[in-house]
Amino acid sequence: MVKEIVKTERAPTPIGPYSQAIKAGSFLFISGQGPIDPKTGKKVEGDIKEQTRQVLENIKGILEAAGLTLENVVKVNVYLKNMNDFPKMNEVYKEYFRLNYPARTTVQAIPPADIDIEIDAIAYY
Repeated sequence: MVKEIVKTERAPTPIGPYSQAIKAGSFLFISGQGPIDPKTGKKVEGDIKEQTRQVLENIKGILEAAGLTLENVVKVNVYLKNMNDFPKMNEVYKEYFRLNYPARTTVQAIPPADIDIEIDAIAYY
């Protein structure tokens, strides 16, 4: 199987030895994205809603670089620093995923780089 690296300026540059996304067969595996503005390389200020919006915009940028949309996403993992943020995160999430919701897991975790949310995704071609 051939692996293809997907890279875009519409998502933050990786801070470690990983790719923004990898296309493998009919799947696109998107690495965990945080609320980092790709233009500045800095965390967006604001509450969990603004941070969630930035994370999903980063994922959307990666998908579009691979020729996909949010409609192609089949699985999402959400990592929240504080589970009390779940309702607000979910409000923004529903703005991006409107129909045919992907499967999703949400857990409380300690995301890296002092961020409050991280999301990874798997999409299908």
